[in-house]
Parts: sequence; structure tokens; C-alpha cells
Amino acid sequence: MSLSMYQASVPPMLQSLAATVAVLAKGAAHAEARKIDPSALLLARLFPDQFTLTKQVQIMSDLAKLGGSKLSGTEAPKMPDTETGFAELQARLEATADYLRSITPAQIDGTEAKVIAMKLGGTEVSFTGQSFLLHFIMPNVYFHATTAYALLRHNGVELGKRDFIGAMPA
Repeated sequence: MSLSMYQASVPPMLQSLAATVAVLAKGAAHAEARKIDPSALLLARLFPDQFTLTKQVQIMSDLAKLGGSKLSGTEAPKMPDTETGFAELQARLEATADYLRSITPAQIDGTEAKVIAMKLGGTEVSFTGQSFLLHFIMPNVYFHATTAYALLRHNGVELGKRDFIGAMPA
């Protein structure tokens, strides 16, 4: 049995987005229960030169949209980085998931050899659709989801691996 480009992209990204929405909900509940200013969590960083929790979630959203857009040839919704609270970040991830759900398998399947050119850090790079998905989009989505999880866990939010993985499809 072969794995299609759609199966390797949209369902795993939807799972990661949903899990991160739930992780953020636990972060919000933690802040409320302990009477912590939510900005203490939202602006948390693992190290001073890394992005905040808020930015990690925004980038995760942007990468999931970029993957869907470049592979399907559709235009992703524009989302300015204006979120300042847990609910807004959750809504952004849910809007990203809605966009991904609007993409059909027919729009992505068969894009393994599609040429995807883009600028990264001012340098023009070129991928095949398969290398773009497997070696750029998915590792980056997981990196930012992991970092968001780690920031909240480091700051005392009771999270475990099942929270990070989220609900698995049947």
C-alpha cells in the first residue's frame, strides 16, 4: 500500500493543530487556576534568542498553511500576527485547520515531483513537492508544535506525550 501526498500532509497537520489547540487550552486553564497573568506564558521563551510561545504558534499556523497552499495550488487565508491571548491563538489554529480541510486529496495527490520554489532567508531554494512536504513542512510544523508544548510544560502546565500527540485517527 502506498501513502499519498494528501495522507502524508493534511491529516498529520490537522492532528498536530488540534493537539496544539488542546495544549493551549490547558495553558489557559493553568494560568486561570493559579492566577498567573496569561502573558507570562504567552511571552515565555526557552532562551532569550528564541521566539515566544505566541510566535511559535503563529509560525506553526503559517507553515501548515504554506504546505497546504504550495502543494494544492490554492491561496491560504492571510492571518496577521495580532493574537495576544490563548483564545485568539486557538482560533487561529482552528482557522488554519478549516483551510486545510477545504483542500481535497485530488488537489495534493500527484504533487510529488511538483517544483516548489521559494525564498528562505533571502536565498532562493527549490524543492520537489515530496521533499518540500517531508523535509521542510512537516519537520517545521512539528518543531514549532513541540516548542509550544515545551514552553508550557516548562512553565508548570501539566502536559504529557498524549497531549502533544492528540487524538489519533482510526
